[in-house]
Amino acid sequence: MTDAQALAPTRIGSRRGGGRAARRAARAAPLPESLRPVRAGLEGGAYAPLSEAGVARIHETALRALEEIGLADAPPSGVEALTSVGAALGEDGRVRIPRRVVEKMLAVAARDVTLCGQDAGNDIRPGGTRVHYGTAGAAVHVYDPALGDHRDPTMRDLYDSARLVDALDNIHFFQRTLTCRDTEDPTELDLNTLYVCVHGTTKHVGTSFTSVERARRGLDMLHRVAGSEAAWRARPFVSNSNCFVVPPLRFATESCEVMEALIRGGMPILLLSAGQAGATAPASLAGAVSQAVAECLAGVVYVNAVAPGHPAIFGTWPFVSDLRTGAMSGGSGEQALLSAACGQMARHYDLPGGSACAMSDSKAPDMQAGYERGLANTMAGLSGLNLVYESVGMHASLLSHCLESLVIDNDLLGACLRCVRGIEVNDDTLALETMREVCLTGPGHYLGHEQTLRLMQSEYVYPAVGDRTSPKEWLEAGRPELLAQARKATARLLAEHYPRHVPDEVDERIRAEFPILIPREAMRPPR
Repeated sequence: MTDAQALAPTRIGSRRGGGRAARRAARAAPLPESLRPVRAGLEGGAYAPLSEAGVARIHETALRALEEIGLADAPPSGVEALTSVGAALGEDGRVRIPRRVVEKMLAVAARDVTLCGQDAGNDIRPGGTRVHYGTAGAAVHVYDPALGDHRDPTMRDLYDSARLVDALDNIHFFQRTLTCRDTEDPTELDLNTLYVCVHGTTKHVGTSFTSVERARRGLDMLHRVAGSEAAWRARPFVSNSNCFVVPPLRFATESCEVMEALIRGGMPILLLSAGQAGATAPASLAGAVSQAVAECLAGVVYVNAVAPGHPAIFGTWPFVSDLRTGAMSGGSGEQALLSAACGQMARHYDLPGGSACAMSDSKAPDMQAGYERGLANTMAGLSGLNLVYESVGMHASLLSHCLESLVIDNDLLGACLRCVRGIEVNDDTLALETMREVCLTGPGHYLGHEQTLRLMQSEYVYPAVGDRTSPKEWLEAGRPELLAQARKATARLLAEHYPRHVPDEVDERIRAEFPILIPREAMRPPR
């Protein structure tokens, strides 16, 4: 039984009669992956915020931006790679990319991409309309419900975040959620971030590096975790979240150099364009999408000029400004629309795509966080967005992360995924014969029927911490609140779930060669 199943309520109702024991037994029995009501890679695509004509016009605008405006500040190595495939360096220092070059590089770009986990059972295959939800954010604060306030995050917080995600079924990948404040040295920050992420979960991990040298040292660490460089290259279980552009339409010189080093090192790349509408991207939603698409198309050309067919994610991440103040508004309806539109554009190019959404503006796990997160994640999933980054746990428009929110949001994602899955229509689900049996020869209700028991787990999703009791039961239980229940569930998971997939002898070698800060005792169950 999974942790989520173990936390799930088992009662259907307080006044229902016979068959309760059978219902409980049916729900407790684990299902094969293929029969689970929700799982990684369900196919969306039912929602399309852009018309076909709108998609075509955004594509045309992006191509014109690359041809006529181009991008500034490419490193010399990037200029060499881009011009080798037909781009041109202008006298103004901007690299312009003709549409024929874009089309040529799109033709060789990787489409069948696997983002590996350290456990092969956690591999995910973005592409088509397959939907996966995960984390990201690099928040500079942790919201602590016990304090009712924010505090500085530590490596232990990031490790705890990773192992919670490892235990929660509806969160499919882990990109670092926190910028740890218990180290100020950039090398220690990058290497310790990588270390606690890959030790905290066997799901696919995303991280960043701030220099080429740190990226190379990170690869050295990953070779040790994998067992060898060859084993790493065969199954790279970490991808690089790379802000290769500084919108509008400028390459981020050092990040591009890091990207080149990691391409050579066999690491998948998330091509991340994160303009903010009204600030570093056009205020119009169509314009923000068009600029992000142009920048990511430039990234596709760049990656495939360096290594044709290298795995890369089309990471259009346009964000929203509250134009009254200029502040980011991660929980807005406009953000939900942008993310869904980005899923549609990635599908237009038949590229694995990822975008960010559901980073609530609320500072704490409350009703605002719930409605913002639910709206955005549902729209992104229904659009067929392959990788929904920042979908859980983020508050204050990415400034804060809450561990308890991961547990709450795991419930929320279960409902979102159920919406993505949709309704299957076949002879069995139409249930005419079941209706005939119940109404003509049966008891006149479906509570104990074979079909009801058979579909209890495969057709329905049940919350782990959400409350479905009657008002009377709720009062008798002491009026339990969602956050309090999430705190208990979080504490229980953190007390019990300590991944041990990295052998001790490998960990000892890593600790001898790298400046690891988190004590080994913090990564073991209390004695």
